[in-house]
Amino acid sequence: MSEAATNEAARTYDVIVVGAGPVGENVADRTSAAGLSTVIIERELLGGECSFWACEPSKAMLRPVIARADARRVPGLRQSVGPLDVPAVLAHRDDLANHWHDEDQVDWLNSVDVDLIRGHGRLDGPRQVTVQTPDGGTVRLTARHAVAVCTGTSAALPDTPGLDLARPWTSREATSAGEVPGRLVIVGGGVVAVEMAAAWQALGSQVTMVVRGDAGLLSKLEPFAGELVADGLREAGVEIRFGATVATVHREGREARMTLADGTALAADEILYATGRSPRTGDVGLDTVGLTPGDWLTVDDTGQVTAVADGWLYAAGDVNHRALLTHQGKYQARMIGAAIGARANGEPVDDARWGAHVSTADHTAVPQVVFTDPEVATVGLTTRDVAGSGRRIEVVDYDIARVAGAHQFAEGYRGQARLLIDLDRGIVAGATFVGPGVGELLYSATVAVTGEVPLERLWHAVPAFPTISEVWLRLLETYRDRHQPRRKPPTH
Repeated sequence: MSEAATNEAARTYDVIVVGAGPVGENVADRTSAAGLSTVIIERELLGGECSFWACEPSKAMLRPVIARADARRVPGLRQSVGPLDVPAVLAHRDDLANHWHDEDQVDWLNSVDVDLIRGHGRLDGPRQVTVQTPDGGTVRLTARHAVAVCTGTSAALPDTPGLDLARPWTSREATSAGEVPGRLVIVGGGVVAVEMAAAWQALGSQVTMVVRGDAGLLSKLEPFAGELVADGLREAGVEIRFGATVATVHREGREARMTLADGTALAADEILYATGRSPRTGDVGLDTVGLTPGDWLTVDDTGQVTAVADGWLYAAGDVNHRALLTHQGKYQARMIGAAIGARANGEPVDDARWGAHVSTADHTAVPQVVFTDPEVATVGLTTRDVAGSGRRIEVVDYDIARVAGAHQFAEGYRGQARLLIDLDRGIVAGATFVGPGVGELLYSATVAVTGEVPLERLWHAVPAFPTISEVWLRLLETYRDRHQPRRKPPTH
């Protein structure tokens, strides 16, 4: 169907989806497939943050950086590797972001029989949504079965004196800027911070990172992940200041200036704040259904907002604060869309653990890749997660550089692998890999964690030789040798 006419004062649908990023699109796709009339509302571009200001453009910027770094580690190839063609990299990024136009996304939405209304959608009481359209019109919608809020998050900025006038970059500007700043200060030490530091340093900026506290980079992951990424960034020329707090920020002409709490002054052409995310719920009408504007939306495993009676309000993706990752939000959306369809059609809802209508993986099997040099790939629990939990977990580490496939991949390979073994259940509860190319190890780890594959069965999953995936065998051998020491050879 084409975009819904906005001159109709009121319309009724089975399902209303507020927000047309990848998450909202997947909810709408699943509810439409279940035979439910569905409309999706979007005030910006269909495809949302991921398509235009996050996943797609950032990885387009990082892929040449990582490929060049890998090539420089290959004998016979490194001599022919020159500098990056910056205009070509940025042009390719623009192509993958479709030059910030969403016609392709609209075509897809039409193909799955979902209506579209462009404008700002707000809840207006139970099962009611009001849309203010760009032409000044108002459309009032009623949902027979469900409203799904899929509005995502926006960059969270601290209350630093002068920041509002300093015109800082957020992740949006960092992934769409058309020129390379000569000097870039990045405030933060999480995923956005390290990925953008890697990208812009390689594209020609002199990057300085200002990281509050002493927990290191990527502080939610295994400590060695942040340490190896910090080493890689420093080798690329990035300056990292740990334990630093920003006191003031201001801009004089084209130059941004920052003063740290210890009195250190920094000057830059641009300052990127990568200091977390806030839910886009401040102006979606939460107050009309008894909720607090600006809050995260707490949901059960089928996506229903727990604080709203009658089970008509759902929230999927970043806005529910379960796992702020596009692929995990899309996973939630598939489960939530199927649950809405089942309930609307009077079918049983499979809400048991790992059931067809629940996002169980949000709790124990969230995969993530950090696209830096070296890469970080992680799924499931980390030692930070289990510290003090009382769970019987054994940590198994292995130096990936000792694997034959690592020598084939890169000369001077550096990397680290870690498994967390649940001793009571005999399964892998978490896995972290750091090193060039390890992102391709992640799905196997995700299957092992999600499938709760017994260690005895993993011995039969044979890694091809010589690949980096042979690290799986080495980790299992390390665990075995701890618990089954080699017998002494017979004396006769």
